[in-house]
Amino acid sequence: MIETTGAGLQAAMRRIAAMLLAPVLALALAGCSDAPGEEAAGPPPNPLLYEIASKDGAVEGWMLGTIHALPSGTQWRTPAITSVIKGADLLVVEIAALDDRTAMANAFATLSTTPGLPPLESRLPENLRAPLGELLDRGGMEPASFTAIESWAAALMLAQIDAEGDPAYGVDRALIREFPAANIRELEGVGAQLAIFDGLAEADQRDLLAAVVSEAGTAKARAGELRQAWLAGDEAKLVAAGSTGFMADAELREALLLERNRRWNPAIAAMLEGAPRPLVAVGTAHLVGPDGLAAMLRARGYRVTRIP
Repeated sequence: MIETTGAGLQAAMRRIAAMLLAPVLALALAGCSDAPGEEAAGPPPNPLLYEIASKDGAVEGWMLGTIHALPSGTQWRTPAITSVIKGADLLVVEIAALDDRTAMANAFATLSTTPGLPPLESRLPENLRAPLGELLDRGGMEPASFTAIESWAAALMLAQIDAEGDPAYGVDRALIREFPAANIRELEGVGAQLAIFDGLAEADQRDLLAAVVSEAGTAKARAGELRQAWLAGDEAKLVAAGSTGFMADAELREALLLERNRRWNPAIAAMLEGAPRPLVAVGTAHLVGPDGLAAMLRARGYRVTRIP
């Protein structure tokens, strides 16, 4: 149960910040199952891992599609991933200071609150008001606690009610532990990533809120399918995940996925041109599809090849 008054609300914000800073795409917002045995019984893991080479074939770096929260015991490392970790000089992630809970909580609290907002239910279509009430009941939350919580932040908080898994076991954190702090670069940082949500038009924030409420009943089942697709490196399913659910909304997809890819593309290319070879580890949905980073780097002339 998440308390939502006084110190309880601040504690909730800290937990939410830790869980949902990086997972802005459907793949992560859906949550994760707490059943690692499912993975153990399935085929060997094969997350999307790419080698990036110059036109002459010289290896300039690698990219790994990540998932930001996993159940304890999930086996996702492959011999190829282990080899790339050892061969990379730099690690490039969305947020480097994932374990700085204080900074995360402060950034979330600063951006997420505005006094005197309309009641939460009035920010949703009438047909979603009853499902909102059921979702709040499951989470032990009171509607009155959201009078100062902006719509995007309310969406992230509500997404946590049915979410499972633990960001402590996310791929990003595991990789960060493998590299010295001096060899880690970030593409956004906590403040910049939350500012993407905060900068959404209110109508788009409400679309996100509506999507979280309407999809709450199927989130766990969908999460299992997405997790399996990520473990298997099923590119077709991962591409679809980046364009369904709330990501089917053109404005949300532009802000949360496409614009970020366009901003990261030259930054990653600049690192590839340097001597240290980077391992770029970002949410899997950023890598795939015609607007993904793999396609963008190919357009720059790099040879981007999946490593089986």
